Amino acid sequence: MTDTAIKAGRKPAMDPMQIWNMSFGFLGIQIGFDLQNGNVSRIFQTLGAEVNELAILWIAAPMTGLIVQPIIGHLSDNTWGRFGRRRPYFLLGAILASLALFIMPNSPTLWVAAGMLWIMDASLNITMEPFRAFVGDNLPDRQRTKGYAMQSFFIGVGAVIAGALPWMMTNWMGLSNVAPAGEIPETVQWAFYLGGAALLAAVCWTVFTTKEYSPEQIAAYEAARHEALGIEASDAETVRRSAGQFQSGGLVWVLIGAAFAAFVFYGRGDPKPAWLGEVEIAQELYVLAGLIAVFGVIQIVAGMMRSGGNDQNGFMEVVNDLFAMPKTMRQLAVVQFFSWFAMFSMWIYGTPAVAEFHFSSPDPATQGYQDAADWWGLLGSVRNGIAAAAALGFIWIAARMDRRRLHAANLFIGAAGFAAMLMIRDPNLLWIPMVGVGIAWASIVSLPYAILAGSVPAKKMGIYMGIFNIFIVVPQLVAATLLGFLLTTFFEGAPIWALMISAVSFVLAAIATFFVTDGATALQEKHGVATEPAQ
Repeated sequence: MTDTAIKAGRKPAMDPMQIWNMSFGFLGIQIGFDLQNGNVSRIFQTLGAEVNELAILWIAAPMTGLIVQPIIGHLSDNTWGRFGRRRPYFLLGAILASLALFIMPNSPTLWVAAGMLWIMDASLNITMEPFRAFVGDNLPDRQRTKGYAMQSFFIGVGAVIAGALPWMMTNWMGLSNVAPAGEIPETVQWAFYLGGAALLAAVCWTVFTTKEYSPEQIAAYEAARHEALGIEASDAETVRRSAGQFQSGGLVWVLIGAAFAAFVFYGRGDPKPAWLGEVEIAQELYVLAGLIAVFGVIQIVAGMMRSGGNDQNGFMEVVNDLFAMPKTMRQLAVVQFFSWFAMFSMWIYGTPAVAEFHFSSPDPATQGYQDAADWWGLLGSVRNGIAAAAALGFIWIAARMDRRRLHAANLFIGAAGFAAMLMIRDPNLLWIPMVGVGIAWASIVSLPYAILAGSVPAKKMGIYMGIFNIFIVVPQLVAATLLGFLLTTFFEGAPIWALMISAVSFVLAAIATFFVTDGATALQEKHGVATEPAQ
């Protein structure tokens, strides 16, 4: 760190190899996530789950992310030692996730598999969350698009590998793709074993080939950046929400949750209310009502702690920062909600949709279903290969085009891809819509983070990246509790229509992107100073 760099408010630029090393761990993380996303529904159905039960079984994944990521963000913000600030969490999460990947395909029963999903997703989240803050910590704003795009590149490559593994086990290694009732095929088992080893190796590469700035260096760069932007140090402090605001807001959310639960109870009564007609109210909606009420309870507890003077702790910091988030983050929350609702719909229903609509094999005990599952995994490799290539293209395009408009355009392309899934019946042509979805996916996992990183306090990069994950998790929870009801009520349970819901959701996300204020501009607007281009 040089005095000249600090006075200019600019972190030194990193060379391409340094950016490569700091992002390489994401290759392993995404192998783990994509093995989970591409095969867990298959495992659940193989162990006896019905299609209409998949969404609620998947609730484990977003629930663990909702809890784990803000906690890990807060802890990593306040960690400094021999292995740095973020890297200890990379390593711990990778070890746990690798173990979970070895155990998951050996689950003897459905309830064991559901429990392993909780453990596996929690471990992957422990590893992933600090990686987002890692780029914000180490790169100047002018290189953050490049840094997150490089992560997106490795996400794409990792997903290609994960998606192709079961197909490779069948067609190259000659392993059995079917198994006796209640057992997981060998192809899936070995894919998880190899994925676990790759995850640990990739994360270790990043841990042992990178360095981090100390908290003192981070603070010095942040102070210099604020000075360069014309922002007084006192202006940059987080606004504290009062006890009364917490308690009144919490009470409103509790009442909304209770009212929604009462509606579900009434709608599921016997006899069913006549005004509901043929609409069936799913019991999973109780979970959504409970989540709404719990959010209110959290605020009430925070209000009680603040009024009692017991507010110097991690819980209060996370809750207060949630309500004091920067303007850019609030705007991106809407974009993230609709983007991830679409992707989670695909992850839950992609395999059964292709099996039923394109292969005419809805029964998971048949060879046709297993072939469809392998084909969907291979299509995932196409989708993610396109995402990897697109991510590299973003590095060049983002230097010449507003990041918000670029992201909106990518989401519109993804919406067209999802819509095409209903128009194409030949499974051999499904690679065409995967091109559009792949471009959108590369954008989702890179550009919102590049837009966000310049608007959050550097000392809270981890906690804000963790809080930002809430706007990934909430749509997943809504999808897990609502999609089954929507498909059963309006589409006769046909899973292919989940992909049309994804198309509509992407369009809404694209429209919301036009209302986002980018990076340093948002900071300057907040504090009433003249704007200048982001550094």
